Amino acid sequence: MRLLGVLTAIFGVSYAVFEKDSKRMLAFSTIVQLGFILAAPPVSGFYTLTHGLVKSSLFLLVGVLPSRNFKELQQQAIPNSLWIAIVIASFSISGFPLLSGFGAKALTMKNLLPWQEVAINLAAVGTAIATAKFIFLPHAKVTTGRKLTLSGWLGIILLLTALFIANAVYFDAYNLGNISKALGIIAIGWGLYLGIFKKLSLQLSKAGEQFDNLVGMMAVMLMLLFSLILAQLAPSFLAFS
Repeated sequence: MRLLGVLTAIFGVSYAVFEKDSKRMLAFSTIVQLGFILAAPPVSGFYTLTHGLVKSSLFLLVGVLPSRNFKELQQQAIPNSLWIAIVIASFSISGFPLLSGFGAKALTMKNLLPWQEVAINLAAVGTAIATAKFIFLPHAKVTTGRKLTLSGWLGIILLLTALFIANAVYFDAYNLGNISKALGIIAIGWGLYLGIFKKLSLQLSKAGEQFDNLVGMMAVMLMLLFSLILAQLAPSFLAFS
């Protein structure tokens, strides 16, 4: 399962960093985060919770952007309020301190086996590159265009607040080494995005996205996640009985 997690993360990030469509990028990012979850099964619960909060908020927010295409989004400002919400969620998935994504990533990194570390750290840098596409979008005080409803904003506020609260799950992550590493990974990712990836127009082959391939991959992932959940719950059931 750990090997599959590494391969999944690398596959997802290879597409996410080059993807020009915002929703497709989020989909590939989900594959990357699933790789993180599978790479360290003993601590997967916290990462799964954090990922669910982040992706729920990002998909809601991206749905009201004026375009799905990053090239087009770079040419027009989005509302400040929308940008701030997207940045908070993007910071969390990148592993920025003060948000639960930081603790989740630190806990996952701590439970990696030595042979996994290089690949998962590269996937973390790739995640920072991918989310930089949102973070560096132009923004201003805009009153026109599509807007979130009041109920939509309430949902976003609850999800983002949960990212701060869930940060308390693993306070042990807050040491100089973990903070320095997280900020270093993010800085490298942002630097690579601004210096290289923002200017690239490369599009990877979509052969790996064919329907049959995706269905097969998702079926395998669901079975693995189900077995992982059963493995974690089994001791509790045995103790109860």
